[in-house]
Amino acid sequence: MKHISSRDNPLYKRMQRLSRGKREAGPDSSDAHYVVLEGIHLCQAWLEHAGPPELALFDLQRLEAQAELQALAASLAPALCHSCEPRLAAGLSQVEHGQGVYFLVAAPLPALPARIDHHCLWLDRVQDPGNVGTLLRTAAAAGIRHAYLSMGCASAWSAKVLRSAQGAHFVMTVHEHVDLAAARSRLAVPLIATSLDDAEPLYEAALPASCAWLFGNEGQGVDPALLAQADRRLYIPQAENVESLNVAVAAGVCLFEQRRQHIGTSAG
Repeated sequence: MKHISSRDNPLYKRMQRLSRGKREAGPDSSDAHYVVLEGIHLCQAWLEHAGPPELALFDLQRLEAQAELQALAASLAPALCHSCEPRLAAGLSQVEHGQGVYFLVAAPLPALPARIDHHCLWLDRVQDPGNVGTLLRTAAAAGIRHAYLSMGCASAWSAKVLRSAQGAHFVMTVHEHVDLAAARSRLAVPLIATSLDDAEPLYEAALPASCAWLFGNEGQGVDPALLAQADRRLYIPQAENVESLNVAVAAGVCLFEQRRQHIGTSAG
């Protein structure tokens, strides 16, 4: 295993740029870009669902002391693995107490399908990275395998979104920078939006097994022009004189009510 001891090491400088959100095209710039995954769980999830990373970087001190990191390193080809000084590992971390492992991976940039006929999540200008990550994690847990994020959403592959999603990216196909209004013509399942106006209560609605769930911006909701294209509008009944639910919480209520109604079926 090669060891990095200097901040001037080209590989380390590259990892540092990427960990700070700099964009770098992947092997084929049309369908991938490089990102850094941080933490044992995310790296294990990538390995399980996507295969080996481009390279792995370990905090040498933690690697020598922790069996879980040793097992992760042992599962990779030696040529992919690098170690570094603890101070260098800390310089890459986006959290206060990092876990000492980083994967460099080529994140996919899938093409928009000509026909959207699958159960999916549509996000309109959801700006908070924690919300975007939680929405992806919730959708994956509810059995949804496709997400479409509009321009104006937080970057799906940013460090905070990745941490909040906890591996959802690796079981979903995530489309970014989508013109949702234009994509409406490709949709072959109902478009269901959450709204407080001209909407039916969620718990009285017979929900389809497959649809496109549309959730909007934290403060403004779904864009009115896009909302007008929805096949149905739903609201979640709640106590009076309180603020509406956080978008990620509202999505959890809706998606799992749908799942409850269709237990035993496969929405895909």
